[in-house]
Amino acid sequence: MTQNPGKPACPADLLALDLFEFAQSRRQAAGGVRVSQLPRMLNEVPADAPDRDTVFSWQAEGSMQPELQDDGTEAPQPYLRLTVHGSVWIECQRCLSPYSQHLDVDATYRIVTREEEADEFPLDNDEVEVIVGSSQFDLVDLIEEELLLSLPLVPKHDVCPEVHESNGSRRRRGRGRWWSEWYDAGTQQESGTGRPHPFAALSKLKQGGSDDNKH
Repeated sequence: MTQNPGKPACPADLLALDLFEFAQSRRQAAGGVRVSQLPRMLNEVPADAPDRDTVFSWQAEGSMQPELQDDGTEAPQPYLRLTVHGSVWIECQRCLSPYSQHLDVDATYRIVTREEEADEFPLDNDEVEVIVGSSQFDLVDLIEEELLLSLPLVPKHDVCPEVHESNGSRRRRGRGRWWSEWYDAGTQQESGTGRPHPFAALSKLKQGGSDDNKH
């Protein structure tokens, strides 16, 4: 990527950015975007999260890079690099309590003019994506799209917290008594101390796999 800092972009331009001029002028932009500005991302944040409006920092850089043409010559083509970093609160699918998930985006895009051109673009470079540019390009929407794609398929704590004791049974936030009984019954069956339980196989999966995968 070019090291020429170019002309910085005004934050007000981010919803209607001339992406081709941004690349051709080798411009750079940086700033922060709040989750409240990203409605689809905000939908992923639990209502009981400690902070529903965290901030992501982002940087965008345009460039022109030489590219081989059909006639065998090289010509400069527009590119965009986008990086985004920050954390968002999402719901753990194992214990149903919120936790903070860090997200990192570092993407490079080849900018094309039409959807047809994007469909025909060769897919032999896994490090470069293709986007259709315009003179009214929504950079915030692209930031949101990349953050959504960066979310884990199955969000979960590394280790789910045990939050309190109730009725002598171990419980986890967001689960009722049935969860404690189901979880403990599966654990007993796995250790050979209890009778078979209809959800024992699922319990093993929740704990990281069956006995066959343990050594």
